[in-house]
Amino acid sequence: MQESAPLNQKHMQEFLSAFCFGDFYTRNGLDLITRELLTLYIISALGGAEGQVKAHVQGNINVGNDKETVITAITHCLPYMGFPRTLNTLACVNEIIPKN
Repeated sequence: MQESAPLNQKHMQEFLSAFCFGDFYTRNGLDLITRELLTLYIISALGGAEGQVKAHVQGNINVGNDKETVITAITHCLPYMGFPRTLNTLACVNEIIPKN
């Protein structure tokens, strides 16, 4: 996203990369697969961040989580996220990973 950002917005992508990936993703304690799953559900619980949800659905696939794992975690988070945000997340999952 940094490369494709307009010149007057590149600094935002640099801030995001430095903060999230530089400060948090490099920490010890959780493996990348777990971190990506947690990131997906935290962003999903925020609501209104479907673009980022879709990116992290793809991120989960990239690190080795399959659709079933993602849906199982969504199901676990349902009582905490509520039905609207859970259903929005599920729609994003089905868009990015259309196969059953």
